[in-house]
Amino acid sequence: MESRLNFFGNPLAGKVLKHINSANKVIADSTLPAATQELVKIRSSQINGCGFCTDMHTKDATHAGETQQRLNLVAAWREATVFTDAERAALELTEQGTRIADAAGGVTDEAWASAAKHYDEDQLAALVSLIAVINAYNRVNVIVQQPAGDYQPGQFG
Repeated sequence: MESRLNFFGNPLAGKVLKHINSANKVIADSTLPAATQELVKIRSSQINGCGFCTDMHTKDATHAGETQQRLNLVAAWREATVFTDAERAALELTEQGTRIADAAGGVTDEAWASAAKHYDEDQLAALVSLIAVINAYNRVNVIVQQPAGDYQPGQFG
């Protein structure tokens, strides 16, 4: 399988990715826990059907020490006992923020209140930004049909 467009090699796309990557770096350097960040990226990527990002973030999470059990259960987090209340709140916000078009009212007050109970203002800003950024990456990769499976942890720096 080959992508429809070499997005990573296109000069204009490179400029766009530079800015998205810069935003992602700000989020990565925030106080939002790294494990939570990877769970959010994985769940959004699963929902969006982005094989490239699902491959990348499960491998990065494994490389960072995440357990296989937790990774196996991300898609079924509601029924799993291996996630903290804070992670559950982040995953709920991720699902609602990713599926925003599926709900007439967008993200519910309950989902927001749950996240706000577990994360401070800076962490909430990072969480909201992360949901937006991973959705942007997912959409690029799904649109161009970026092949999945060959990612190596740390490949992009």
